Amino acid sequence: MVTAFILMNVERQRLKSIADDLLAIDGIAEVYSVAGPFDLVAVVRVKEHEQLSDLVTEHIGALDGIEGTETLIAFRSFAKKDLGLLWDIGND
Repeated sequence: MVTAFILMNVERQRLKSIADDLLAIDGIAEVYSVAGPFDLVAVVRVKEHEQLSDLVTEHIGALDGIEGTETLIAFRSFAKKDLGLLWDIGND
């Protein structure tokens, strides 16, 4: 599994509609509006690096209103709790 964080600058008036468009793309798990030098952060989870490449260049790159991106690829996950357990409701 490849996890990446895509930091984006977007046209301010399109922020909400771009966030909705991003969520419709397979592989994008979450989108956050953030404070700081970027406007949106998308959390991406795909099986292979090639899928990440296609997602960034073909899908995100095709959206009008995105002014720039920076992609961070995660090497390892650190968390206080096993995040997978949060989705394991009712499975014993």
